Amino acid sequence: PVVRRKDKNREPYIPGSSLKGKIRCLLEQIEGAEAVGKAKNEINEVFGIADKNNTKASKLIFRDSYMIQDENYKLLELGEYTDMRFTEMKIENVIDRVTGKAKDGGIRNIERIPAGVSFNFEVIINCFEGGEISAETDFEISFNLLKRGLKALNNDYLGGSGSRGYGHVFIDVDNMKEEIIQL
Repeated sequence: PVVRRKDKNREPYIPGSSLKGKIRCLLEQIEGAEAVGKAKNEINEVFGIADKNNTKASKLIFRDSYMIQDENYKLLELGEYTDMRFTEMKIENVIDRVTGKAKDGGIRNIERIPAGVSFNFEVIINCFEGGEISAETDFEISFNLLKRGLKALNNDYLGGSGSRGYGHVFIDVDNMKEEIIQL
């Protein structure tokens, strides 16, 4: 199902935990990790780790992503071009691949967010002085790993039914704004 805010508007959003988990998983797959949490040190160093033998806090804070309120948002909110508020229903046939006939009633309905909807996106990278490397180097390592993960996400999907073409996202990695705040 589409994840929605619990307020009166019931607007769809993308949980930060979903983005973080998917990006980490893709990076682990790229690195050839044999099991969840068995990634190379760079991934564990940036994304954190918590198991029986090792605990390290994440340097990344992924914020929930909310729909950008533009002209498309207004059309989706009113439901003029959608089946429901902010979403559409995709009706599919379920085919038994062996018999080639409709299976289990033959029809399934899938709620999805229409293509082209924009969401905001914010990630905070925490870097601290006093370690083996400078905060600037720590930021650069973390930022580059994040960019690699985002590029992988652009070639994959977020949510369910990705093999059927759902969940494609695009994050313009090359034009991300980088703001460094020192406390």
